[in-house]
Amino acid sequence: ATKSGSSAAPAAIRSRDGGDLAVQAATIGTWHGVRTSQWSPCGTEWMTEMTTYDFNDRVVLVTGAAQGMGRAISLAFAGAGARVVAADINGDGAHDTVAAITAAGGTASAKPTDVADAGQVESLVAFAVSTYGGLHSAVNAAAIEGESVPLAELDDDLFDRVQAVNVRSVFLCMKHEIRAMLAGSGGTIVNIASTNSVRPQPHQSAYTASKHAVIGLTKSAAIDYAGKGVRINAIIPGSIDTPMLRNAMARRGREEKDVISRLSLIDRFGTTDEIASAALWLSSEASTFTIGHALAVDGGYLAR
Repeated sequence: ATKSGSSAAPAAIRSRDGGDLAVQAATIGTWHGVRTSQWSPCGTEWMTEMTTYDFNDRVVLVTGAAQGMGRAISLAFAGAGARVVAADINGDGAHDTVAAITAAGGTASAKPTDVADAGQVESLVAFAVSTYGGLHSAVNAAAIEGESVPLAELDDDLFDRVQAVNVRSVFLCMKHEIRAMLAGSGGTIVNIASTNSVRPQPHQSAYTASKHAVIGLTKSAAIDYAGKGVRINAIIPGSIDTPMLRNAMARRGREEKDVISRLSLIDRFGTTDEIASAALWLSSEASTFTIGHALAVDGGYLAR
């Protein structure tokens, strides 16, 4: 493991078979101790040293769970003992995430869901409650982007779709998650925003607008429900190495070194495990005085 405060990635410990899903998941290590530098269950070559938390008997719902940050967050919660509902419009991907969790001895269920559809979101939350007896934490990580032109050239349908998946889904998910939590003993919600929530990038007007809205929804809901036992926060990921980031780079013809030089102070991309670590902290008893906060995990990008 790296020394405390180091920005370098720890050395990888590869799975013996070179990447079998079950073996990768099984190398998580001692689930209720400290994660050291091991082969990551979400497919990256290393994982951050991560103090885990005790989420035994907690039910956690994660959207966007098929890949990237949502997948890493699902695996991390399961590693800390939670029963996880992995939701994604990509049903096969959600089932793959659940397979990794169960192969490592965890408990999880997949629920294919279009989070922009009100009826499907209501059914998703009802599924979590009926399957596991309640809902204690949720991480709303589902998102899309796809634009590469200035605003005046942006297709109307693309703008609407981005708002539906990135904003409407957060509203719908929180609406039903909060109701389920109020019916129980309260809970926590973490919404995934973006550095675009604070500092827009060129040719990303629809995505930027949607991520500004995520912060607004987070803070408004946090004010409404802080006194009722539901604690709501957001994470602002920077340049995290995900399929969505790689696809955006390819579409815009950007080189990795150029993107890193612009968006990180420490000469690397962030990892999905680092976002998962933040999500666990914000959902844990260690952060009970943190309410309505947008936590930047961005390699120092917003410090400039």
